[in-house]
Amino acid sequence: MIRTLALALMLAALPATAAPIDAKRLLMDSVAIASVKGRGQTPALARFYRDALVQAGFNARDIQIDELAGTANFHFVWRAGKATAKPMALTGHLDVVEANPADWERPPFTAVAENGYIFGRGVQDNKFDVAMMIATLAQLKASGWTPTRDIHLFLSGDEETDGTASAAQARQAAGFGIEYMLNSDGGGGGLDASGKPIFYKLQAAEKSYADFLMTITDPGGHSSAPTASNAIARIGLVAARIAGHRWPVQVNEITRAALAEAGRQRKDALGDAMRRFAANPDDADAVATLRANPGTVGQIATTCVPTMISGGHAPNALPQRATLTVNCRIFPGTSVAAVQAELARIAEDPGVTFATGTDWPVTPASPLRPDVTAAVQAAVSARASGLKATPGMDAGATDSVFWRALGIPSYGVSGLFMRAEDSFAHGLNERVPESAIAPALRHWDIILRQLAG
Repeated sequence: MIRTLALALMLAALPATAAPIDAKRLLMDSVAIASVKGRGQTPALARFYRDALVQAGFNARDIQIDELAGTANFHFVWRAGKATAKPMALTGHLDVVEANPADWERPPFTAVAENGYIFGRGVQDNKFDVAMMIATLAQLKASGWTPTRDIHLFLSGDEETDGTASAAQARQAAGFGIEYMLNSDGGGGGLDASGKPIFYKLQAAEKSYADFLMTITDPGGHSSAPTASNAIARIGLVAARIAGHRWPVQVNEITRAALAEAGRQRKDALGDAMRRFAANPDDADAVATLRANPGTVGQIATTCVPTMISGGHAPNALPQRATLTVNCRIFPGTSVAAVQAELARIAEDPGVTFATGTDWPVTPASPLRPDVTAAVQAAVSARASGLKATPGMDAGATDSVFWRALGIPSYGVSGLFMRAEDSFAHGLNERVPESAIAPALRHWDIILRQLAG
């Protein structure tokens, strides 16, 4: 603790000499810090980003790192010399999901640049855009640019898990009077197979997140005397029913507009289904096509999938308990209670009891601010002339839910454009195209200059 305090004081005393940051190096070095919940490395990543900003000429006194519950939250503020507008916030997250090196072709926590890609756990989710934001801030400072409003950078420590630190950070941000938040962990662009930009989604809404723990208990007994009721067999049937269930189709103005625009850009069967669904959500063939595609199934309904199962206590005993974890991504306007009731109906087993694991707020869409949409459109147009930035809904929840729950408008404005076949966030061999770095830096530069310049 004393050495940490001494280092912080030493860094704070250093003269502020503005210097740009090598964005690729920052990204690759950040991957090497395994900021997975339970490993204790998330605070180390926060300190790594702090040191990068200090070396770029920012004052260490303007950087706060709060360590809590085995993780950390990061907060930096670039203060305006003479503020002419309310503060704005940039956000991302420090933590990444776990990766088993035995399953990967390359070591997951050593960034590898190969064949035009950078591989590594978290390189897409969310270390790419975090590195781009930090490198852009450093480049702006080195150029002599100064903001006309305070710019706050918040990086949360448990976005990938229970969101406790994320929720605390949102409450902290509310105390600064933030006018709106730009989330690097939402939205973003898509490329076709040839690498041509075909759409950009400005995330203005997102589904909520809830984990349900469904448990069956049984008296058990000796494995040599099986009974008619087996907790593991019964929970397995419940899992199969949930996996096979198709939730009712839902649509709102944002998802309809997003699918219509994405469909307009595509000239294939999926694009045709997008256009037909936007025109008529009751089109059964269009619904079937969208449900069969991982990139669109979450845009048209709530989804619930079995993700973990545990049970039994000995190999030679009948199981006394079996628990199924079901992860749900809930369409805006649908309550957690309604989803639980539907899961109970689907289970077809009155012996199932429920407990709720992680349960994030259900929030409405953010209003489409003309200043934010114009700035994002300017950045997208610089990337691909004629391409429209279309408001959309993310199928996975992000930290924005905690900000929207407090009334702070939040928008996903990632600078990353990728082909669908290159996206492996949370999966094996996660990667980003190395060629995405320069356009992403320009993306963030344009947005910041337009909104805080």
